[in-house]
Amino acid sequence: MEIASGLLHGFAVALQPGNVFWCFVGCLLGTIVGIMPGLGPAATIALLLPLTFKMDPAGGIIMLAGIYYGAKYGGSTTSILLNIPGESSSVVTCLDGYQMARKGRAGAALGIAAIASFVAARFGAPVPAMGLSMLDRDPPDHTRLRGLVSKAFTPRVVEGLRPRIQQIVDGLLEGVAAKRSMDLIEEFAYPIPVAVICEMLGVPIEDHERFKGWSLDIARGLDLIWLGPDSEVGRRSVTARQALAEYFRGLIAQRRAAPRSDMLSGLIAAEEAGDKLNETELLATCILLLIAGHETTVNLIGNGTLALLRHPDQLRRLQQEPGLIGSAVEELLRYDGPVQRTARIPSADVTIGGRTIAKGEMVMPFIGAADRDPVQFPEPDRLDIGRTDNRHVAFGLGIHFCLGAPLARIEGQIAINTLLKRLPKLALATDRPEYRQSLTLRGLKSLPVAF
Repeated sequence: MEIASGLLHGFAVALQPGNVFWCFVGCLLGTIVGIMPGLGPAATIALLLPLTFKMDPAGGIIMLAGIYYGAKYGGSTTSILLNIPGESSSVVTCLDGYQMARKGRAGAALGIAAIASFVAARFGAPVPAMGLSMLDRDPPDHTRLRGLVSKAFTPRVVEGLRPRIQQIVDGLLEGVAAKRSMDLIEEFAYPIPVAVICEMLGVPIEDHERFKGWSLDIARGLDLIWLGPDSEVGRRSVTARQALAEYFRGLIAQRRAAPRSDMLSGLIAAEEAGDKLNETELLATCILLLIAGHETTVNLIGNGTLALLRHPDQLRRLQQEPGLIGSAVEELLRYDGPVQRTARIPSADVTIGGRTIAKGEMVMPFIGAADRDPVQFPEPDRLDIGRTDNRHVAFGLGIHFCLGAPLARIEGQIAINTLLKRLPKLALATDRPEYRQSLTLRGLKSLPVAF
């Protein structure tokens, strides 16, 4: 009965043009999985991820949703055998429920410092030559590194950036007004966070074309665990990290000679003090801030705008009630978040959802699935910009909660509200938006719109 109910729900969710076929495939696979003992939806989804990467991401996600709804019949964690091309298999635990994902991201025993070494040992992916950023560290190093930059991203400080962000958004919309059409990603969603983080960090905005490709290749490298160390993605990611590190070495040399009132100069001062930051950590921190400071926010603005254009009732509601923009952005983050999965490695044996995960095994919380958990979110597949009690995990949880969350929220709020106000006739100019190739980050490569 539950499988039949899941099938019906999956079909109801995905009966949209272009999605029916993949939903059917997913539900069919889910039905088969549902009657196979020992194989749950999380296992099937993970095993099929390499396949879905080769198809339209929207279709792939719909197919995975069909599998989930068709096969979900109990259990919140599933251990799977993850096969990496050319490498030995490894056990990975997938967390597919909201509460399980929260525990997986915030649990004290689930750290991330060992992930780079884990990937290097199991899959052959290299540990970055310029060192690990705070993203890959646990306390006390994480606490020390995060403390050096956290004051620049507090809600109070970020709120002070609102006039400048508004100025950037207004300028971009004025620049395209006469065209009556644009690629929303290339001409709007991308330039906003890039300009903001460049100004904060002290990176010349005119250099953005130099580091744009490097940033994309480094972000794509988050999928190395799926694609294998000898893939073109792996090679490009390593090359991009080296190029961006060399770029920052040159910029750091300039700032040493002529300090400014920017974040980069502040980090250099901390490095020169010798007790808070070393040169390797300085490079890793600069690379992290530049990439994380814009990559996911581009996806927030792009995914969020697409979701609204596909739900005209919610778009009109926001146009009529712009004061809802705060809850709207939270709902857009939940509904189609920029990051779909993360990973942790237990520093000791830990039990989650009744299942013991051994020390050293990788745990993979699926954020996108957790934010569609019907136990936590009533009608999870419905977009509701006024949704209350929206405690999504798009920004993570615990000590690794996204440092730039306050900035991303304000950028998203200003960008989307201003876009809908200035371009009231905004409409999609394609029925098949092009997505970036990524299994970890979910974002559009382009989004043609007319107005």
